[in-house]
Formats: sequence, C-alpha cells, structure tokens
Amino acid sequence: MSTRHTIAVLVNDQPGVLQRVSGLFGRRGFNIESITVGQSEEPGLSRMVIVTIGDEHTLEQIEKQLYKLIDVIKVINLSSNPMVARELALIKVNAEPSERPEIMGVVETFRASVVDIGSHNLMVQVVGDTTKIDAMIELLKPYGIRELSRTGVTAMIRGNV
Repeated sequence: MSTRHTIAVLVNDQPGVLQRVSGLFGRRGFNIESITVGQSEEPGLSRMVIVTIGDEHTLEQIEKQLYKLIDVIKVINLSSNPMVARELALIKVNAEPSERPEIMGVVETFRASVVDIGSHNLMVQVVGDTTKIDAMIELLKPYGIRELSRTGVTAMIRGNV
C-alpha cells in the first residue's frame, strides 16, 4: 500500500548535493512530492526534508540508495515517529473591496494573515500542515487564485528524540 513518507537527510553542505539526491529519486522512478533544504544545527551540514509516496519496500530502497551517496551522513524516516510538520504558503487571491470581509473570515478561521493588499487582490500567508494549506486553497478558489507559492514541508520528530 502506498503511503506518504517524510524523510530527513543530513548531508554535507556542498555544491551539487541537492542535484545528486534529486537525481537519485528520478533515476529510480521515485517521485518527490516536496523537498526543503536548509542549514542544520551542525556547521557544514544541511538538512533536507523530502516527502515522497510509496510502500515500505520503496522507502527501504530510497534509504539504501541515499546512503550510497558520498555526502549523505544520515537518513531518518520522520513519518515512522510522532512528528511536527509545517509548510508555508503565499496565496494571492482576487479581492474586490466588497468581497474582502468574506475573505477575511476565511483568513481568520485558518489563523492566517494578510501580508499585502492591492487594489483588486490580497496576499495571504498561511502556515500549517499540508491538509490545512490544501483546505485554505480550496476555500479561496471561488474568489480566484492569481498566484500560489508553497515552501514544501519541513518537519522534526516530537519530544526528546
């Protein structure tokens, strides 16, 4: 059965590492649903958080293949543990002045915020798990989404691990 997996990959902060990791997924036919990369708590190391879909065998293969890459230090299956996962989205939505109170109701319900106001649109920032972002997008679609940018998921294991 295919399920969504979130994995963290600790890598040396070197040029070309992202390309090698994403190339490995492509060559093996594994899809990357989301990928984020940034500094980690260790100087010289970056953390990649990758969301992919597959069964347990596929995940096992991904982990084995990642460890074959020279710059990969550690691979952690975050989704096998209780985790906190967040994503940020910026959504530019059509918003004539008469529609703004309705749109603000959606924004407040999702604990989102308006970060820019144009004469005929609003830019909304929303932070949360992927399902929250998806739900907000669905509710804003009837107004007309002009532009959408999502960061991809970043995640950590909960607690003292």
